[in-house]
Amino acid sequence: MKHIAFILFSLFVFTIGCTQESQNKLSRSFQNWTGTNGVLDVYAGDKIMKRFIRIDKLSTAYGTSEAQTRPYRYGYGYIDENLNYQVDKGEKKVYFEFSDYSTNYIFYENPS
Repeated sequence: MKHIAFILFSLFVFTIGCTQESQNKLSRSFQNWTGTNGVLDVYAGDKIMKRFIRIDKLSTAYGTSEAQTRPYRYGYGYIDENLNYQVDKGEKKVYFEFSDYSTNYIFYENPS
């Protein structure tokens, strides 16, 4: 029992001592570990041009020699050709990238 209390106290102290960004990264790692059912809609004006489903996470690109983020995100998901939120025959899992600057997008949890 003392060991559990010590572990919980240590975790609490560690969490308080972390910066907000570190806490966010820790939170994202737990979310990524438990999995999500994300949807990414890419728009051109008010029309959906592409939808990716069953995305477990979106990642921000980092430079290889510097610790700065790049202006794009990437992930893996299924192309939802008919926009029905389901993986149908012929819809394949793909790698995708999109720009933070020029891409109109919404990322959300699958409602179905």
